[in-house]
Amino acid sequence: MTKIPTIETIAPPAELAKSAAATGPGFAELPLSAAMLANLDRLNYTVMTPIQAASLPPALEGRDLIAQAKTGSGKTAAFAIPLLAKLDSSRFDIQALVLCPTRELADQVTQELRRLARAEDNIKILTLAGGVMMRGQRTSLEHGAHIAVGTPGRIMDLLDRGNLNLEHVNTLVLDEADRMLDMGFYDDIAYVAKRVPTERQTLMFSATYPEGIAKLSAQFLKNPQRITVESQHDSGKIRQRFYEVADSDRLHTVSHLLNHYRPVSTLAFCNTKHQCKALAELLQAQGFSALALHGELEQRDRDQVLVQFANRSCSVLVATDVAARGLDIAQLEAVINVDVTPEPELHIHRIGRTGRGEHEGWALSLASPKEMGRVSRIEDEQNRRMEWLDVATLTPVSDEPLIPPMATLQIQVERKEKIRAGDVLGALTGDGGIDGQNVGKISISAFSTYVAVKREVARAALTHLAATKIKGKTVRVRLL
Repeated sequence: MTKIPTIETIAPPAELAKSAAATGPGFAELPLSAAMLANLDRLNYTVMTPIQAASLPPALEGRDLIAQAKTGSGKTAAFAIPLLAKLDSSRFDIQALVLCPTRELADQVTQELRRLARAEDNIKILTLAGGVMMRGQRTSLEHGAHIAVGTPGRIMDLLDRGNLNLEHVNTLVLDEADRMLDMGFYDDIAYVAKRVPTERQTLMFSATYPEGIAKLSAQFLKNPQRITVESQHDSGKIRQRFYEVADSDRLHTVSHLLNHYRPVSTLAFCNTKHQCKALAELLQAQGFSALALHGELEQRDRDQVLVQFANRSCSVLVATDVAARGLDIAQLEAVINVDVTPEPELHIHRIGRTGRGEHEGWALSLASPKEMGRVSRIEDEQNRRMEWLDVATLTPVSDEPLIPPMATLQIQVERKEKIRAGDVLGALTGDGGIDGQNVGKISISAFSTYVAVKREVARAALTHLAATKIKGKTVRVRLL
């Protein structure tokens, strides 16, 4: 069995991590300001990814684009750099609008935009998405902003209430447009696009090219340049295996896969929300650290689930495709297709989340006899025959339970309190506290602050934080 390398802390997002051996055109070849180039260099943006190299030159010239690229290919920078290049920081008007299918993706895009916007002082970027109280977003808009990143529904609500003015938008970005269409947002996108000036640049990014994309393009883009790049994932680093199962044995077989392959982090895809919840409950009952991500979760709960999985405090995340859209984990040892997707392209998108960078990954799929037609279409799409193994070959390789290496502490301090990651790290490591090598990812959300620590020091870290102060204040903290 191939051994998959593991680490105990999350690396930077795949979109930002650059291989030392990477070759390709550099950002210095683009007509960018000296300040932007210097900032890109500080962020270790030295070589353009294929989607950046293909889309940035025409985008910087003002062309409309339809760019087909997978998650993790560097597409955020491909639209962020052009919209920042034309921004007038002296005007506190919304000059760029980015539409995303989910709040999680909107948050990721906002974070990356803020990093790239450091070349210019005082650029204000707002996330306008559902799942949080609208009052705070309305107040932020009253004080002015340069860029809005949001979901179609919340953008529509703010427009209808008169809180959002899009009259000065010169760049409209539709990120993961195919997933927005899958989620039924066509009319919402059309509504928002009609409120943006017709004299604008529109940049559309999509992992696939369904019929609705062509319809959307014909209605809202002007003479767009279409760009398609191959997946950035090295298929040689993803080992695919299929197992035939009866529907009645499908969920229990997932635990056999986990005990046999022993991945540190696994993303398990189900086709339905019901299947997703049932599998998570079964795995939890069997002692696995498993969480579910689906549409019924409250936003606070979604935040906690995503944070715990991203920082390796949770072994298995069970999700539907829509719920997992925009989720980009830098190191993921395995993807399990609990159900076979009816769309071959979606199967490739699922398994492409593992085997990134210098790491290898497993793509393990369960298929019942009635799903063999779907498997054949996947084989045709990949021009290869899949490796099939018998479920009987799945045997536990250890008597020890599969336990995640990290644990998550939740600190009751919100982003609006101006807390920084350095404040949390300092509180944890100061005055004889936790060794900094035991601290992992620190995440600051609208509701709480989360910090990952190695599991063996979690109780000590909890005790230390409860007895110390952050920015001069005693804080409430708990172990998730």
